[in-house]
Amino acid sequence: MAGDTVVVGSAITEGRGRKEAPPGHVRGYDVRTGEMKWIFHTIPQPGEFGNETWGNESWKWSGGANVWSNMSADPELGYIYLPVGSPVTDYYGGHRPGDNLFANSLVCLDAETGERVWHFQFVHHAVWDYDLPAAPNLIDITVDGRPIKAVAQITKQGFTFVFDRATGQPVWPIEERPVPPSTVPGERTSPTQPYPTKPPLYLTNGSLEEDLIDFTDELRAEALEIYRQHTAGPLYTPPALGGNIVRPGWSGGANWWGAAFDPETGRLYVPSWAHFSFVVLEPGDPANSDLAIRPQVSNLPGPRGLPLFKPPYSQLAALDMNAGEKLWSVPLGDGPRDHEALRGMDLPPLGSYEKGGGPLLTKTLLFIGQGIESNRLRAFDKDTGYELFEMELPARSSSAPISYLADGRQYIVLAVGGGVDREQLIALALP
Repeated sequence: MAGDTVVVGSAITEGRGRKEAPPGHVRGYDVRTGEMKWIFHTIPQPGEFGNETWGNESWKWSGGANVWSNMSADPELGYIYLPVGSPVTDYYGGHRPGDNLFANSLVCLDAETGERVWHFQFVHHAVWDYDLPAAPNLIDITVDGRPIKAVAQITKQGFTFVFDRATGQPVWPIEERPVPPSTVPGERTSPTQPYPTKPPLYLTNGSLEEDLIDFTDELRAEALEIYRQHTAGPLYTPPALGGNIVRPGWSGGANWWGAAFDPETGRLYVPSWAHFSFVVLEPGDPANSDLAIRPQVSNLPGPRGLPLFKPPYSQLAALDMNAGEKLWSVPLGDGPRDHEALRGMDLPPLGSYEKGGGPLLTKTLLFIGQGIESNRLRAFDKDTGYELFEMELPARSSSAPISYLADGRQYIVLAVGGGVDREQLIALALP
């Protein structure tokens, strides 16, 4: 909702079996009449900016590039900010040559007219499922003595991109850096990708040998044996025939739960998960696919059931957005430190290998729910990252906590459950 305009994205499965899919165009509706006021083509049509970035006339039938996550709005500027997802298919784009605007882009629109004000594309010609997973944070910061009304976009890759939210000008330089080319016939990936120079990464990316687990020499050797059977490399190493390790994976890094911003201190708190994917490209079957190359995605177990790469497996990072610096990071949960292969090692918390829930920031505390492996609600000192509170939940966290006041008391409420677990609301009262 922005002013008197209801802005609607869409949920479209990018899929892995066909190159044709519905486009993820965004629409604005009059809140009083329900009439459509405008439509923004996330896959530009002829005569529109960016149409030329879809080669082979792929704009006609390519789909995805939808806004499935949350949007943000600045009522003073009258702008809305769209975190646009990936095009079809997630891991192969030989049928859609070009950079493919406005997929994998932050797009700023005039909420009244739907006209594009500015945009920035985070991944050119995406083949890693690195869509924008979270709502942009609208933040007011001071950089080198200059107040800036900014917008920060967190990503699956561990990057935080920061822009002047009125003009789209980067707050800190963003560099186009060379990345590995694709080795797949017919695939033409971009020779460069954008890297922000500030703030630093909030989690490690890329699938490098130096990042494999090394708790013991034996585990290291077993991890190497698994690793060397597949294609791997730095961030943006394209998927390959025979199998490729993509790290972070489709569910890794930051995700739908987003980040929390403290307007008093200028700090951004980002929970993340070190998930990685194993992507295999194989020839398409004409009987059930119109793709020359069809992707298959799975997990790749590490030695003895441990993760293949070093911890932390999930963590919470605090970023100083005035200085563009990382202040601290702490693991979220114990992780596999009680695994039989690690017994007697007296390891610190490694971070649970699981998605988190959304963060909730209060005056002094930061709350985060977790699920699947640990089913915990945790509270941290927002200045130090020290864990002050932990509570076992009856099921996995499935939302961001909310806070409210009633009869002079402050309450924290969290939704848990989903899937095979019964949905419940857990409520706590603060002292």
